[in-house]
Amino acid sequence: MASDVVALVRHTGDLSVRSRLETFDKAVNLIGGLGALRSPFIVKPNIHCPSALSTTKFSVTSSKMVEAVVSLALKENKDLSIKIVESNSMDKFVDERLWMQFGYKELEDRLVSLGFDVSLVNLSEPPLINIKYNGLYFKDLELNKLLTENGYFVSVAVAKTHSVTIITGALKNLFGILPRKNKMSYHPADGSVDFNQVLLDMDGIIRPDLCVVDAIVGLEGVYHGRPRRINALIVGRNAISVDATTARLMGFEPESFRLLVEGEKKGLGTLNPKIVGESLEDMAVKFNQPQNVRPTALIDRPSLSANH
Repeated sequence: MASDVVALVRHTGDLSVRSRLETFDKAVNLIGGLGALRSPFIVKPNIHCPSALSTTKFSVTSSKMVEAVVSLALKENKDLSIKIVESNSMDKFVDERLWMQFGYKELEDRLVSLGFDVSLVNLSEPPLINIKYNGLYFKDLELNKLLTENGYFVSVAVAKTHSVTIITGALKNLFGILPRKNKMSYHPADGSVDFNQVLLDMDGIIRPDLCVVDAIVGLEGVYHGRPRRINALIVGRNAISVDATTARLMGFEPESFRLLVEGEKKGLGTLNPKIVGESLEDMAVKFNQPQNVRPTALIDRPSLSANH
């Protein structure tokens, strides 16, 4: 299975679990399958402030997309221990209210009632351990012990724009593994911390086994914004390769993204993976670039025009 192959699949159904599962199954088959599954099977969606649901549900990873991922894994190995994870952040505490609001508590209860080992985990809660890591930014950091147990890790993100990274995708979603609530300290407005280095360290520490970007409906914005129907699912094994494909799908040039260029240099993926499935040219939907783009996000700012 070539690690630089990315599946781009057209989603032709509705937003149900069954329809998402069909699309996801097709994408996974195109890249050679899920690979060697192991417990804990860790799924990291992108979940943020509870108020997001009142404006647009498309800023948060749908529990239906996560259910599709988990269902396919359990079909291959019904004995997997499934952990759906998120951490506290500036805009939220990961508690039962949050899990309930976005449909994850109902998903957990239903799968447990069917006899599967499924649980929701707040990565900000103990047990936390300190690890040493000779990264670009981190030399040591605190992580939930679950993340050190050599599990199978899946990043399930949504296609959005963001002023700090231009797009959010599989790699930006890994930022949510950090247990610290005040995560803004890792990307302060004064630019004193290189957020690109923080994210690249996250990819180096975790190295996801599978990266999924739900681009059925994308969003121009982080929490609130303009939903854009793309009808696509992007699946691959390397976050840089998946996010470069996502960027092109959204009408951007990944060669201009400092994060992706530096990630390729570190061997975390490629800006030009082999695309299997649909044609990028046929499926691309041009997004407006986010406002107030951080200078550290781009290598060549003119390459992203205001109307791109």
